[in-house]
Amino acid sequence: MINMNTIIQWANENSGFLSLMIFISTLFLGWVSGIFQSLMKKPKFKLKINSGPTICTTFVTGKRYNDYDLHRTAISIYLGVSNIGSAPSSIQNVWIGYHWHIKPINWLWFRYRILWYWIKKPINTMEDFQYNFGDRIKIYPSLLQGITTTKKAPVTYLEVGKSINGVVYFEQDDSWGGCFPTSNNGKVKLRIVVIDTFGKKFKKTFWVPSVNIEEAQKYNPAFGASFAIMRGEIENESVGVKNNI
Repeated sequence: MINMNTIIQWANENSGFLSLMIFISTLFLGWVSGIFQSLMKKPKFKLKINSGPTICTTFVTGKRYNDYDLHRTAISIYLGVSNIGSAPSSIQNVWIGYHWHIKPINWLWFRYRILWYWIKKPINTMEDFQYNFGDRIKIYPSLLQGITTTKKAPVTYLEVGKSINGVVYFEQDDSWGGCFPTSNNGKVKLRIVVIDTFGKKFKKTFWVPSVNIEEAQKYNPAFGASFAIMRGEIENESVGVKNNI
């Protein structure tokens, strides 16, 4: 049996070796712990849907495709994003998904009525989102594009514990038939996905009011008209077609 005196004598005779091993072990443990700490530090976005310009509308454009009236869907979400994780990140993109109003049971019914139809890129609005409360006007911030009225640029970089609110706006291009969101008791079920710079997706499913185009344009006179304005079909001052579905 090895006694304590033998261990002490061996340690005294090999003190240099022991010091080197302790130094190497300390470096190794520090390196391993640093790796674990870096792996544990991840951004995590929490999504919140704010009241205000969080609405959906579908309206006919006045054009036809074969025997179908063309319609267009526009959605605005007043979105709040908070970084409750342990590392900073930036908002890279936002998707919106919904279920089409398709009745016959076929592959399109399964693809877009059971699964989600996605618009994978917001579109710029030609006017700022605002609302007239009579004696004052509220200008809503934009999540991804600048504000013309205030000249304020968007802030998409979120430190840990920081949050941001802003409107994100989508348009589905000219469509026909049941290719528009299904409304249930005046509301549409949507799913929003926020993608950060690391490719991480943060999701939230919610219901928003389905309104007519006139109501939507109270928040933005160019609501539903971004595609038409960009194509030169209407002037920027116009408010688009007034016929709803």
